[in-house]
Amino acid sequence: MKPLHSALLGVIGGALFTAIIYTMFVLPQHVNGASELDNNSTANKASEPLYWVAPMDPNFRRDEPGLSPMGMDLVPVYPNTSNDSPGTVHINPTVINNLGVKTALAERRVIQQLIKTIGYVQYSEDTLVHIHPRVEGWVETLYVKARGDYVEKGEPLYSLYSPELVNAQEEYLVALSRGSNNLREASSSRLNALQMPQQAISKLLETKKVQQTVVFTAPQTGFIDNLNIREGFYVEPDITMMSIAALDEVWVDAQVFEREASFVKTGLAASMRLDYLPGKKWQGKVDYIYPSLDERTRTLKLRMRFDNPDYLLKPNMFAQVLIETDDQQARLVVPKNALIRTGSQNRVVLALGDGKFKSVAVELGQVMSTDIEVLNGIEEGDRVVISAQFLLDSESSISSDFKRMSVATEQEHMHEGMHEGMDESVHQQQDEALEPVWVLANIKELMSDERMVRMEHEAIDEWGMMAMTMNFKVAADVDFTSLKVGTSLHAQIAASDSGPYTIIGTHIMGSDGEMQP
Repeated sequence: MKPLHSALLGVIGGALFTAIIYTMFVLPQHVNGASELDNNSTANKASEPLYWVAPMDPNFRRDEPGLSPMGMDLVPVYPNTSNDSPGTVHINPTVINNLGVKTALAERRVIQQLIKTIGYVQYSEDTLVHIHPRVEGWVETLYVKARGDYVEKGEPLYSLYSPELVNAQEEYLVALSRGSNNLREASSSRLNALQMPQQAISKLLETKKVQQTVVFTAPQTGFIDNLNIREGFYVEPDITMMSIAALDEVWVDAQVFEREASFVKTGLAASMRLDYLPGKKWQGKVDYIYPSLDERTRTLKLRMRFDNPDYLLKPNMFAQVLIETDDQQARLVVPKNALIRTGSQNRVVLALGDGKFKSVAVELGQVMSTDIEVLNGIEEGDRVVISAQFLLDSESSISSDFKRMSVATEQEHMHEGMHEGMDESVHQQQDEALEPVWVLANIKELMSDERMVRMEHEAIDEWGMMAMTMNFKVAADVDFTSLKVGTSLHAQIAASDSGPYTIIGTHIMGSDGEMQP
């Protein structure tokens, strides 16, 4: 029995040893292997893209890799598995470089706003003199022949035969002969009231003879305007015979957009350039701001003064005007091209670092030429995206809370319905109607057959559109014949669902100052 007992003990001992070895090594390895398989499966699932999107068009998506309509490789979009704030998107550094993502700092600084507009040279009405006769009569001789003639003070303008002036002279001579001071003063006052020139009165005293025709002279130096008489004309006191305007100083009328009105005040420095004298610059100042806004063009009219000693500036000339504001308030500003405008919200894309980006809503203040003030939504030192931000915004805005919060305190996961939500967001953005806007533009080319024009326009802040040259359709109720190559105008443009934008109204200043339908 001892050999059998020994064999049984050996079998039992071997089984126990085998179980211990399996428990310590084989089973853990199996469990660990299964765990690793599960983890790898989860990782592979998390690393699989949700979809692929075109780099230049976030509306173009595919379920597999490929090329965009522009021939660029589609960019994969992955789900967010970290504890970042809602709306945070992660972009591979290589993809960031391929997209051309650029950023800029939100800075608080004093901005000198430069307002660019167009102006029209006019006579200074301070020196504009209208010539009316004080008596009825006939123009015997006209010494100025045409509008625009230059005259100096004291030069003869016209001679007039007037029975009333003849009678007044006779009364004056009678008063002199009688030696009555009262009669003399009364008759002298009558001659002055009838505006008989002092030179003619002196001649009357010297010769004691009545002058049948009296020569009237220029009251100031300047240029003849509104010449409404010729030799032989019968004139009466209600007739404006001519005007004389000095050009030593000119007025320049200009208009600024409503959003720029708060920056403009009297006394601001202004500079002016004209196309017909390239390279020459005039310096002046804002002299007067009109009290009302044009209800149709939504512009504010103002007047500037410029010295004109060489008479190079002439009435009705077109000029480019630059007004230098003196606003000394420090403002938190970002570049205008960082702004994303929608129908109901303005926002920017923040660069959070480590390839993370998030869309946040902002409240806007003053709009400058290259920058825009942000009142609320971001902080000084934040970095905002100024290039390729529309693609990043289309991804972030789907689940973003649009709040500016510290990344360390935002511990919520992104919404898992990114794929389904993008369609709704894209369609919502496409359905948001853009309101028609007025913009300063210059016509570069006419396409009469297609009823289109090619225009260079300034930045359209309301649409988040930079300054550029592009084609526009012209609405049927807009007078196409009034549009000429080189014409600068305010154009009212409307967005369309497809094709070029449409010009639905024009305001060509300087012609009649009115809106052209």
